[in-house]
Amino acid sequence: MGQTNGNQRKRVLLLTTPASYRTPAFLAAAERLGLEAIQAVDLPEPLAREWNVPLGVDFTRPERAAEQVAAFVREQPVDAILPLDDSATVLAALACARVGLPHNAPDAALAARDKYLMREMLAAGGVPVPHFQRFSAASDPAHIARQVNYPCVVKPTILSGSRGVIRADDPDQFVAAFARTRDILASEGWAPEAASILVEEFLPGFEVALEGLLTENGLQVLALFDKPDPLDGPFFEETIYVTPSRLPEETQAAIAETTARGAAALGLRQGPIHAELRINERGPWIIEMAGRSIGGLCSTVLEFGTGYKLEDLILLQAVGEPLPEPDIAAPAVGVMMIPIPASGILRRVDGVDEASKVPGITGIEITARLNHPIAALPEGASYLGFIFARAETPAAVEAALREAHGRLRIRITPEIRLRPIAAQAR
Repeated sequence: MGQTNGNQRKRVLLLTTPASYRTPAFLAAAERLGLEAIQAVDLPEPLAREWNVPLGVDFTRPERAAEQVAAFVREQPVDAILPLDDSATVLAALACARVGLPHNAPDAALAARDKYLMREMLAAGGVPVPHFQRFSAASDPAHIARQVNYPCVVKPTILSGSRGVIRADDPDQFVAAFARTRDILASEGWAPEAASILVEEFLPGFEVALEGLLTENGLQVLALFDKPDPLDGPFFEETIYVTPSRLPEETQAAIAETTARGAAALGLRQGPIHAELRINERGPWIIEMAGRSIGGLCSTVLEFGTGYKLEDLILLQAVGEPLPEPDIAAPAVGVMMIPIPASGILRRVDGVDEASKVPGITGIEITARLNHPIAALPEGASYLGFIFARAETPAAVEAALREAHGRLRIRITPEIRLRPIAAQAR
């Protein structure tokens, strides 16, 4: 495993960011598999040199970054270029196309990031989507409020992690939601005239997350997570994921079939896929689909019967190695993305030792930095941390996660912003 001609190891170029949760897991997987992993990081070139990063590129300029990546690969060939987060999926497709490596089409990678383009392509491919409209962020929300049906969901076309996603049940709520989403986009550097906001029908139902690999034989489902907490708004903070799913087999089959159809409609044809779906009496609906693996530290709970982690399977496929049979090793596993109860300064998280003693809990990671600002949804862009569990049944996993979370005591104080005082006239 991990060998090419002679004793030369296979090489993979990982496209990542300085703050990515995913990098350590992929680096550890590459080491287990005997692969050489090289990082291309979203950094200015001078800072990359100072940090001894082999390649620093600007992910926000994918065409230029793709040329830099391609030039690097021509000098130092690799067997695969792999994006670890949403920010690098388009860059990976462009770079692979330039050097002749297998890849998703750049348009497909973009569609998996742009929520409006995704909806258009899904609809064109015959995949059910909620009714949707796109508006300039510079639009007057009071005018739009008279054009939409309620309840609806307001969301930015390009942001991840439920940021800026807000439910509105009437025109007044819509005006407030639209303005708030516009402010979130502005905080990311988007001028209103250059940004778009999607308004779509709110779909009742429950949600699941599907983790899979797209291969030449179609979609290979690796895990289907139930999300037992309702996601009805006004914000859509994800908390608990549990697998295996407790849904009937026919429902699980319908979810897999819809996901495969959605990937085909977007033009995604290889590599990892992460899909979020909502299910109701009309069947499964794709809410989000991305050409990368699950975010955060959620993959930590996934271990397959052959002893492989999720990242192992992704890397094996990327470098052209055969895949083992991906049976989940444990009876049931789960993770809680610890909710952020308020925005402010995170001062303390007490009770971690007590929560760790709950039967079934296998680990707790507090990833937010103490004494630093932390933001709740819809503004928030990160998690407070993660709780991991393993047990005989999904119900026992869910119960363990809830009990452990109940033992945590999170202290967040208001953030005091100082304003400059104008010099008094003398």
